[in-house]
Amino acid sequence: MSMNYRLADMLAQIKNGQAARLEKITVQYTRFLADVCAVLKEEGFIEDAVKAEVGKNKYNLEITLKYFEGDSVIRQLDCVSKPGRRVYGKIDNLPKHSNGLGVKILSTSKGVMSDFE
Repeated sequence: MSMNYRLADMLAQIKNGQAARLEKITVQYTRFLADVCAVLKEEGFIEDAVKAEVGKNKYNLEITLKYFEGDSVIRQLDCVSKPGRRVYGKIDNLPKHSNGLGVKILSTSKGVMSDFE
């Protein structure tokens, strides 16, 4: 199975997993996806993300989804930058998401981080 954009695939699996009320989802491991999941965990949107070995030098990322009073914690997931259209900008020009209640995850030269960092 060929996946061109693993981040969008992971976000779609998180959306679908929460719509189906799944406890865990599994995606193919990459360090970038693990970093994105670490930010989601720090911000309180997922419970945990664990690297699990499935074969010789093959790993999956098991993401434990988070719910509050039966509802999913994540309301909306969007991917702004796509393989065909990369979006670059300065931190000063970054608009607030949901009046400051949401979080944007950025890939910077210093690593993956939230917009608050």
